[in-house]
Amino acid sequence: MDRSEENRAIDEVVERLAKQFPERPVDDVAVAVSASRPEFDQAPIRDFVPLFVEREAKHRLRTDA
Repeated sequence: MDRSEENRAIDEVVERLAKQFPERPVDDVAVAVSASRPEFDQAPIRDFVPLFVEREAKHRLRTDA
């Protein structure tokens, strides 16, 4: 997965999480996703980064009510 595909997948993560957390402003969802992404900057295999970012962002949104 190249960076443009990864960025597109991350945008889809924001959309998916915004639907799962309709009570949260989309900006809050985007911030949670952005805050989760650096944890995986050094991952050598990029294919699963969007999945890991989604899981971490979901955790942040659930615990940061």
